[in-house]
Amino acid sequence: MKPIKTWTSIKEIIKDGLAEKEIEIRGWIYRVRSSGKIVFAIIRDHTGIIQTTAISGFVSDSDFEKAQKALVESSVIIKGIVKKDERAPGGYEIQAKSFDVVGFAEPFPITKDQSEEFLRDNRHLWIRSRKITSMMKIRSTVSGAIHTFFRDRGYYEFTAPILQPIPSESGSTLFEVKYYDTKTYLSQSWQLYAEAAIFALEKVYNFSPTFRAEKSKTSRHLCEFIMAEMEAAWMELKECTEVAKDEIKYILQQVLENNGDDLELLGSDVKRLEVCLQKPFPTITYTEALDILRQKSGLEIPWGKDLRTIEEDELMKHFDTPVVITHYPKEVMAFYKPVDNSANAPGPVAKCFDMLAPEGYGELIGGSERDTNVEELKKYLEKNGESPANYEFYFDLRKYGSIPHSGYGLGVERLIAWICGVDNIKDAIPFPRTITRIRP
Repeated sequence: MKPIKTWTSIKEIIKDGLAEKEIEIRGWIYRVRSSGKIVFAIIRDHTGIIQTTAISGFVSDSDFEKAQKALVESSVIIKGIVKKDERAPGGYEIQAKSFDVVGFAEPFPITKDQSEEFLRDNRHLWIRSRKITSMMKIRSTVSGAIHTFFRDRGYYEFTAPILQPIPSESGSTLFEVKYYDTKTYLSQSWQLYAEAAIFALEKVYNFSPTFRAEKSKTSRHLCEFIMAEMEAAWMELKECTEVAKDEIKYILQQVLENNGDDLELLGSDVKRLEVCLQKPFPTITYTEALDILRQKSGLEIPWGKDLRTIEEDELMKHFDTPVVITHYPKEVMAFYKPVDNSANAPGPVAKCFDMLAPEGYGELIGGSERDTNVEELKKYLEKNGESPANYEFYFDLRKYGSIPHSGYGLGVERLIAWICGVDNIKDAIPFPRTITRIRP
């Protein structure tokens, strides 16, 4: 049975222009001040803010006393008449007829001009801020868009284990976990298990927590984040990169359609996102990227060296949309990325790609075709200091009807940070986990 709604959201009042209507709102005091026999309280709910006035004589004496005592973040239920007032936030004000305080707040510890670290120490309270609220709304849209994008294309959601006995990426970034009388690791990626699933479902995707014990203290790194990954049978590199481009464009379209107010509140310039919908995303090779850096930025990067943050940022100064870079040197790539023997390059390159965001937000997506040659897989595992004996189940996938297949992982927080225009990835997730932060 659908619940009976007796109150009105703040957004409905402003959007529908409910002047002279009697309504009820529920929310929390965002700002409050008294002026003689009038209490001005700005109220917030999840949809916005609106000014209310509690006037002595117009509300009961007990309600006026409550309004005078109520501090910021007190929870309230207010009934009153909507009045049009251009001076008020949103152009409307509620003249209260009753002002009920559900929960009186103590003095709220968060005020203006406090440090980022203080705000993160108090994230359980700062999460109520309008900026974090808007980020979380955009985050919800991004999540829903990812699910819709893949399901509409015939992908099945597939869940891999979080506890995994072997690394899928670098062993140096593993979180070790005691597992009864042995040990295991938190997932760095679902990929190795997704590769098993495609032989049954052919096209799969996920949206799952991912863990990397990175030592970095930069504005781009988290130890726990969401990775949205896909894996598809019969798919080669070029098709995989096109799926990635389509996914980003679809997500941007959904955010622009549904979160215009949130982007405005965050100060995120929507024009830069609209450009990304209107223009194609370029695809260049690693070798071409080095040429651009040399010719346009004066940077001489030796062929074979992986691109660092500084080089990626410099490269992206020459683009206003995300860019796909393919065919990185095999020697700096993960063991499962196969060599492309048909590529025209100074050395062995892998059938792989990264997608970089403009404006210095770095890598959004990393993906590749998957190597189906067991001997090559063993060779590069040994080069990376891993024991091939631990990967027998993965080699089995190549022994029973192996096929070309590809996949990629999208760092959801990186994408949200770029969309929202926030400087630090820690503000793209409700409760960030980093090398120096495990609380709250």
